[in-house]
Amino acid sequence: MKFTILSILAFITVAMSVAQPQKAVIISYPNDTPDSIIDQAKDAVLAAGGVITHEYKLIKGFAAKASAKVLDTVQTMGNDYHAVIEEDQMVSVVGGKSS
Repeated sequence: MKFTILSILAFITVAMSVAQPQKAVIISYPNDTPDSIIDQAKDAVLAAGGVITHEYKLIKGFAAKASAKVLDTVQTMGNDYHAVIEEDQMVSVVGGKSS
């Protein structure tokens, strides 16, 4: 009986720990956005199991790995301050001719 209960609890724990796929994004805001709005967005990402990978100083925003569900939530936070959420990608420069 104990073994059965422990097995069921272990299975439930494993099933719940299967997180939604996370994607790397950059979330930025207009310059007049209060820091509290950005802090709320970061807190939401962390609460949903996401990770803040970088906090920007030159622009109001941060990079994160988060699920699509929490990104939708962040998008709707602070209706007066439109969050721009874009996929974080590698950028490279290939040599070319200059005129």
